Amino acid sequence: MSRFQVVSGKGGTGKTTVAAALALALATEGRRTLLVEVEGRQGIAQLFESEALPYEERRIAVAPGGGEVHALAIDAERALLDYLQMFYKLGSAGRALKKLGAIDFATTIAPGVRDVLLTGKACEAVRRKDKQGRFVYDHVIMDAPPTGRITRFLNVNDEVAGLARIGPIHNQAQAVMRVLKSPETAVHLVTLLEEMPVQETADGVAELRAAELPVGRVVVNMVRPHLLDEDALRTASGGRRREIAKALTRSGVTGSAALVRPLVEQAAEHAQRVGLEREQRAVLAGLGLPTVELPLMGEGVSLSALHDLAAEFRKQGVGDDTVDAAGQGSAGGAPRSGPGPGRGSGRGVGS
Repeated sequence: MSRFQVVSGKGGTGKTTVAAALALALATEGRRTLLVEVEGRQGIAQLFESEALPYEERRIAVAPGGGEVHALAIDAERALLDYLQMFYKLGSAGRALKKLGAIDFATTIAPGVRDVLLTGKACEAVRRKDKQGRFVYDHVIMDAPPTGRITRFLNVNDEVAGLARIGPIHNQAQAVMRVLKSPETAVHLVTLLEEMPVQETADGVAELRAAELPVGRVVVNMVRPHLLDEDALRTASGGRRREIAKALTRSGVTGSAALVRPLVEQAAEHAQRVGLEREQRAVLAGLGLPTVELPLMGEGVSLSALHDLAAEFRKQGVGDDTVDAAGQGSAGGAPRSGPGPGRGSGRGVGS
């Protein structure tokens, strides 16, 4: 299983919640995971019902089996100050640059530098070891920018090529790319069973592959259960109102004629949605990637719900050391996939 898990997705698909649930899933059985935020939204703190995350690694949850989830909100300015201190020993001079606005100017005028600082901080955590030579974190999970700019965000070597052809920034970018393009990394894309998110996911996969960045899984989020069996779906799609009315009357339902219209309309809408979802599943299947499905959570996202979603990840093989980043078993078995229509608990991710 890849040690660096990058989670992206179109806005509104719930990528932050998916990243949080994934961190919990990977922390079970005594493991330590680091959940990293790079967009400054403090979404992780809200999900775990904690105070705003500082620019330091902090434990925010305990997983089943005694594992721990730590979190870090990476700030580009602070990361640049760390970088200036590390390579140039600027110390108080670096803080003076911040007061003058030079740090903000640098990260704004050169977004490639900002991205290499953010990804560099996460990659450092991936490679960090303790005094015994063991990795400090078993997995690092990044709540990354949306799909529309994930390839540019991760492809830092190209982004800084025109800014720094030699020197520490250039070397840092190359070190980051060695991690990002290695088997240690997998980029997961979160989507819904709707046309626009699925199309953006397909485009994102194509861009990542073109940049030779490792694509992991597609996480289909907020999957709603199918309420009707196949015969009922065909009946609803056909609009057979008279047959439905007769069936209701035979069942002893009074006022059957008045009930038929709203029932048929609701059933027809459901059947239409099921048909559209099947079309989107076919598009996703064509990407040739392993898929995880998380059910819809109607009551919203709570800390207990995150644990439920982590359990759903584990149930579908995520976190199993016998399965690698591409979803292949150690003997080269078929990719694992999510549950079929109607499976799951009827709960899921919504933020």
